[in-house]
Parts: sequence; C-alpha cells; structure tokens
Amino acid sequence: MHLKDEFRKIVTHLTAQFTIPPIEKVFFPPFYKGGQPKEAEFMAISLEGGAAGLSYMLLPDSKEQAYTKLQPENFIGKKPIEYALEFGTTDQIRQMISLAAINAVCQQVMRMTCFEVDTTTDSLGLLSISKNDRVGMVGLFHPLIKTIQKTGAQLVVVEKKADLIKNFPDLQITLDPAELQTCNKVLCTGTTILNNSLDDILTHCSLNALISVIGPTVGFFPDPLFARGVNVVGGRVVKDGDMLIRRLEQRERWGETTEKVCFRKETYVGII
Repeated sequence: MHLKDEFRKIVTHLTAQFTIPPIEKVFFPPFYKGGQPKEAEFMAISLEGGAAGLSYMLLPDSKEQAYTKLQPENFIGKKPIEYALEFGTTDQIRQMISLAAINAVCQQVMRMTCFEVDTTTDSLGLLSISKNDRVGMVGLFHPLIKTIQKTGAQLVVVEKKADLIKNFPDLQITLDPAELQTCNKVLCTGTTILNNSLDDILTHCSLNALISVIGPTVGFFPDPLFARGVNVVGGRVVKDGDMLIRRLEQRERWGETTEKVCFRKETYVGII
C-alpha cells in the first residue's frame, strides 16, 4: 500500500468515527515568483470550532495563474474530507490543499479525544546525533544545518533542485537518493510528504537507519509513517486556528497559536 493510500485510509476512518465540522476559513498567501519568502510560505484551513491544518507552499512559477484563481470563499462550508481524499494527486495545488485538509481533520480529532501529545521532547534530539554518525537530510532544512554540523557528524543532503549544489558549495548535496544507503540516521522534511517522494526515499534507506520526519506541515496522526518504517515524527498542533490565520494574514509569528509535538514509534499507541 502506497503512503497516499495510508493517508486516505486514516482520514476515511476518522471522518466515519467522528463528527468533523465544515471549513470556516482558508488562507492563501500571495504568490511570489522564484519562491515564497519566509513569511508567506504556508497556507491554512480552519474548521468551525478552531481546529486547523497547515500546508507548505511548494509551487513552481508555472502554477501562478492557477493559484491566483483560488477563491477562499469557495471552500467555506465544505467538508474537509472532500479535499483530504485528493491526497496523492499529481496536481501540486490540489496536493497542497489536501495536506492542509488532512491536518485539519486530524487536529479536530485530537481536540475531540483530548489526544495526549508530547510537547516537550525535541524530535531532533531523539536522533542523538554524534560525530560518529552519517546523517542523511532529505530536503535542505536550513535551521538544522548548523545544529548537525556542530556535532561533528557527516552530513549529506538529498535534494531535487540541482541549483542548490552551486548555491551551497560548502555542503555535500546530491540529487541521488541512493546516497542514503550509507547513512545510519535520516532526517526527512515534511516536503517529502507534500511532493509524494517519501515512499521512494524510504526504499533507499538502510534497514537499520533511524528515520525521522519533521516540519510544520506534519500535523497529522503518524500512523501512516510508522507503518512504513519511520521511527520519529515531529510536527505541530494548532491551538487556535482563527488566531493562526490572522497571524498568517498579518505575516506575524505564529507564537502561541501552535505548539511543536513529537511522536515516537516505540511508544505510540495508534489512533486506528
């Protein structure tokens, strides 16, 4: 079963077991050619009651016209499952919206069930990176580069963008995911979920590697990832969807509207 099927399975199960409110608000940041600035990298879907889901803006310039035609008011009152079940599509815009909808559904269930989440453990810390490690980073995640380099560990970055090799000559960046076979620890960004590449990435990882998936767009239950061999999942829960969207609209820091969470395969009890 592909990862996209795992996600469809979990949202179908959740919407059958729990009452999921309709969409109340949707936020789409302005489109910027050449890549989104840091303060405009995320879209969000908020449900009635305050649960919300985030998704990263991973769109090429060729999608500008289609993206700018999106009208937030057309989503209001719709069931999030309508968009969540589109996950796995090759349409990058629909995929982005789908992931936000999946996150919103999961966030609603977390609220309804008072699902206990770990907000104190640092997901990167669970990798216990040391100078003897060879770390594979899938997707260039700038905030963690220096942290990993300070440990003295070897770092290899697997990317899809060839221009990054020239832009960051001091980093070992490769376009070949087979390089992950030599890594004992692998750190994947949430973009591997968004661009449907995680299934392929995992086939290149050593069976003994400790694998972590992290990022703000990881706001879902980790069952689909744990089922495919991931060990640690680090993401965010939204505490106040209405306020989060206001912060996004004003390009302000998210602050107390979200909170980092960490799931460990060895201790996770599951939702399905």
